[in-house]
Amino acid sequence: MKTTTLAAAAIGMLQLVSAQPHRRRSHIHERQHQHAKKDGDVVVTIVDTVYAEATEVPEVIVYVDQAGKPVSTTTQMVNVPDAGAWSTQHGLAPSPSTSATPSSSAVSTSSSSSSVAAVTSSAPVVAAPVVNVEAASSSSSSTPAAVVVAAPPVESTASPATTSATAPAQTSTAASTSSSSTSSSSESSGFGISYSPYNSDGTCKTQSQVTTDFESITGYSLVRTYGTDCNQVATVLTAAKAKGMKLFAGIFDLSTLSSEVATIVSAANGDWSSFDTISVGNELVNSGTASASAVVAAIGTARTLLKAAGYTGKVVTVDTLVAARANPSLCDASDYCAVNCHPFFDGSYAATDSGKFLQDMIPTLQDVLSNKSQQIVITETGWPWKGDSNQKALPSLENQAAAVSSIKAAFSSSPDAVFLFTAFNTLWKTSSSAQFDAEQYWGLDGRNSPSG
Repeated sequence: MKTTTLAAAAIGMLQLVSAQPHRRRSHIHERQHQHAKKDGDVVVTIVDTVYAEATEVPEVIVYVDQAGKPVSTTTQMVNVPDAGAWSTQHGLAPSPSTSATPSSSAVSTSSSSSSVAAVTSSAPVVAAPVVNVEAASSSSSSTPAAVVVAAPPVESTASPATTSATAPAQTSTAASTSSSSTSSSSESSGFGISYSPYNSDGTCKTQSQVTTDFESITGYSLVRTYGTDCNQVATVLTAAKAKGMKLFAGIFDLSTLSSEVATIVSAANGDWSSFDTISVGNELVNSGTASASAVVAAIGTARTLLKAAGYTGKVVTVDTLVAARANPSLCDASDYCAVNCHPFFDGSYAATDSGKFLQDMIPTLQDVLSNKSQQIVITETGWPWKGDSNQKALPSLENQAAAVSSIKAAFSSSPDAVFLFTAFNTLWKTSSSAQFDAEQYWGLDGRNSPSG
């Protein structure tokens, strides 16, 4: 049995007239390596509440097993720093809306070791619980996905290969804490849009490039991303805030779930107000990458980790409508049913009937859900402007415009239930006949990214 030690400091209430405790928001600060599995023992010191004059307090140490269940406790006395230290060095204790962030080297992990040193900083730090994600996802090899694929999925979700040389340096989100512009929000149609922060050669975009891209993204309330590589949660979050948009963030790989959650938590920096949803995987069952049971287990793990970090928003998995219909447990485990659905790949609908196609498909999914009234959100839909024809589905700029118009009309009363695919052409992808050689050309209005 592996044991994780959590230390919680409890300080007695001082009998001071009109004195109130100053609580400081806790954050996770972790430098992670992409795709590095993390398991083993973690020792973290959590400082929860700071008062003015206490000098010695009892510290309760709780020993838990790998499942997080307490098995024993012990108590010891620990010294408290000089009561005047905070006020002398920092003035008044920070209000709940401010936070002090330790340097990026304060806590570190490596691919060969999962031990984490206790942190000493001017603000308390809470580390995400360590969960053996491999155990949750191991069933993917023994339980095949039961999926009937009527048409190939449009989104090739494999992120471009990145290394430490191509990934941009970590960008602080502190500058984005200022009030966001509300002009674009007030002009928003309410629809969402997907975005990928990669250059045409597959390398990572910088904060400046992402900001440039977002300057030309107007009329949308939500933006969807798919992973955590390329520092994209931080860069997209900064650009989205400036446009008054909220983020639908994604966890790409179940095998690196805990580190990807840590990356999202670090980017949020204690402020979850700009996060609408966090998804666990994209079309993993449809592609045969994972079984439905493995994805459901990962949703539960992610939800637990995120809740421990202060996130109380929506957690879902995204798959194709066909895969979700064959595996309704994906929706049952999600806070709403999130599916990708593309009329182009059906082939029996013309571009002008794209909205009708979605309206025809949604009831077939609702029929198999445990909760027949569960919200269904179309997390990808659109039309390519270039590529090969698929029966009645013909790629062209004119047909793309007709398809988008049809979709918007069909969901005019619930625009937040649709994400259009995609903001710009994805030239870093590889075209294939299975995708009708259209994979790179779904950018709305045929646009390439303005930043390259």
